[in-house]
Amino acid sequence: MKLLIGIIFCFLVLGVESQSWVDFLKQAGQGTRDMWRAYSDMREANYKNSDKYFHARGNYDAAKRGPGGAWAAKVISNARENIQRLTGHGAEDSKADQFANEWGRSGKDPNHFRPAGLPKKY
Repeated sequence: MKLLIGIIFCFLVLGVESQSWVDFLKQAGQGTRDMWRAYSDMREANYKNSDKYFHARGNYDAAKRGPGGAWAAKVISNARENIQRLTGHGAEDSKADQFANEWGRSGKDPNHFRPAGLPKKY
């Protein structure tokens, strides 16, 4: 429901002027899938110190889709970090996660955070 409200907000208030709303929605959906794939890969890999890499990679892949993908990545990343904060997880870790999220969304190489020895599959 919040996602739908957010999309409507973008259309009405921010005005997706440079592209059609259909393109924006398509990019947002693709970006959401990119974020889910990075999360699934992180869980599958279960590799020590790889968290920041998967944060950066998910945001990077989503943002490459266009403004809709970047928007979806930001909403998902912020929601995840806010939930962690509310459940009492460390603020330091959340800050580092957000740094990796922004790194990826800005188009910088997510491999900057890639831990040594992480299988090439990821």
